[in-house]
Amino acid sequence: MRLHKKVIALTSIIATFIIYLIYHGNFPQPTSIFPSHTTRKRVVQERRFNIAVVACGQRLQETLTMIKSALLFNHYKDKLHFLVFSEDQLGISFKEKLSDWKSLIPDIFDFDVLPLRFPPNSETEWKTLFKPCAAQRLFLPSLLQSFESLLYVDTDIIFLSPVSEVWNFLAKFNESQFAALTPEHEDPNIGWYNRFARHPYYGSLGVNSGVMLMNLTRMRQFKWEEHVLPIHREYKLRITWGDQDIINILFYYHPEKLYILPCEFNYRPDHCMYMNVCNTSTNGIKIIHGNRGYFHSNKQPLFRAVFEAIENYQIGNNPYIDFLIPLLNALEDPLVLKSNCGKLRKEATLTASKIFIEQ
Repeated sequence: MRLHKKVIALTSIIATFIIYLIYHGNFPQPTSIFPSHTTRKRVVQERRFNIAVVACGQRLQETLTMIKSALLFNHYKDKLHFLVFSEDQLGISFKEKLSDWKSLIPDIFDFDVLPLRFPPNSETEWKTLFKPCAAQRLFLPSLLQSFESLLYVDTDIIFLSPVSEVWNFLAKFNESQFAALTPEHEDPNIGWYNRFARHPYYGSLGVNSGVMLMNLTRMRQFKWEEHVLPIHREYKLRITWGDQDIINILFYYHPEKLYILPCEFNYRPDHCMYMNVCNTSTNGIKIIHGNRGYFHSNKQPLFRAVFEAIENYQIGNNPYIDFLIPLLNALEDPLVLKSNCGKLRKEATLTASKIFIEQ
């Protein structure tokens, strides 16, 4: 009996001590030891992917469609941070539309609309180097000092997979590499650089700069812009594709700094207009690039069908009913079926089908 009373007394003392510690903040709460499902989900959502784009002139709708595609395929609900460099008037429109979308999905993304900034005394020359203000991306390492890594994309890009899939290649860089690009061509018979370039270029066929994964910290350590400016001075009368040519020249001299992405992460009309020269049968098309206006013409209707399916989708609606079904129907159009690129219908919807049908 005495032993029983001693146990009760000891239990009471321990309970009192525990309560005291809890109220004074010195005792670990149960949720900090065993995170709830909500806590685990929040930890996963803390992954943050930075996406930069430069938009001037008539590129508002095209850029918004690119951003919408990234949001639509953000299956794992990672945090996306969009950095839009734009002219002042266009920037107002970006802020209005992106603010509307953020009110619908507040926890999925944030954005900054930033002004254009080029080297002093040569602003006009850089702004008109190729397409209006496209050369801005050459100066992102210094403009975004607080950012470690970044995915740059052209305005005529559509994501057909989560941003995380291309972002994961950062972890595959060796200790010297600081950027990743896809080849400009896969077939030397239709290659542009190997047939027409009047300047050095990377590898045997050059690289395309429409999708560029960047370790900005390493680029700053390399003093990226101190290499870009002399290249521009020496070769500006011999380049055709502006900033892309400058990037090719730089990596010609420093090939060890570049990681080559698979072609499905920058899939362009050149990959399928004659024959399929990019093997996408297993993984599908991850990022599609409607360069040379292919999103807005019927030269290869597959590209236009993909763009319009994203453009017509309304943020917050059911992606299966309001995106995937219309896209699948559009890809059965006779114009698509008759085209060479139309043979890639399955590859263009592979990831979408896995996300919006199977799950």
